[in-house]
Amino acid sequence: MRLGTGRQDLENLGVAGRQPSNLFPTTTSTPRSHSIAVIKMNVSRAFVRAANTSATRVTIARRAAAQPAIRSYATPASSADTKPPVALYGLDGTYASALYTAAVKTQSLDSVAKALSALQEVYVKDPKLSNIMQAPTLTSEDKSAIIAELQKHTGGQDKADTVKNFLNTLAENNRLALLEGVCTKFGELMGAARGEIELTVTSATPLDNKTLTRLESAVAKSQYVGQGKKLKVTNKVNSDILGGLVVEIGDRTIDLSVSSRISKMNKLLTDTL
Repeated sequence: MRLGTGRQDLENLGVAGRQPSNLFPTTTSTPRSHSIAVIKMNVSRAFVRAANTSATRVTIARRAAAQPAIRSYATPASSADTKPPVALYGLDGTYASALYTAAVKTQSLDSVAKALSALQEVYVKDPKLSNIMQAPTLTSEDKSAIIAELQKHTGGQDKADTVKNFLNTLAENNRLALLEGVCTKFGELMGAARGEIELTVTSATPLDNKTLTRLESAVAKSQYVGQGKKLKVTNKVNSDILGGLVVEIGDRTIDLSVSSRISKMNKLLTDTL
């Protein structure tokens, strides 16, 4: 067997491109038989390395194939998913929108809504709370005490501490006075997210349930309510309208009050005379 033939064999195996020092003896005085032995030894090592590499790749591939598919349940919500359903204005609206986004990201929207609803009830039961929150002389200790007291009324709903962190943010920015408005605006966001439309009926005297139901049914069939939307009816009493009704559907107002008719008649008479 000639040395040239052995090198050609190595080239066919893809190992002849390595440095000669790794495959062939550098001294010219080495016997031919010894050179052939070295070549055979290097060829053997090349086969072993190739076999080990192939086996390793096969093992890794088999392990990867054996791994069960992993499904992520905590994938972060996209910006479109966290965007509030409607645009709100004013500082309380800005804070309510920020809280809505934070609640969606922490997957605590329902619990935050319940917590704010409970806080809104506190304002109804204790009208003095609003004045306390607006006091400019509140110290850091006072604010911490107020937040701790408010948290007692959330009924353990705030498991993700989203509301707690929000209250602390209001306190740090001296915006605790906005909390009542934030609760109201957050309720509007939740209603919009559920497909609800506010229907406010103002009358001179309270309306009975039968009348409200008939009004709700009539408005629900009108062009002002989209398909699949739900009406949330509220009856407000204002004796100044004298009689009739003022119907507010979302951002639309239909004034059917007696006071409005009288005002129009007076204007007509004034313009005529």
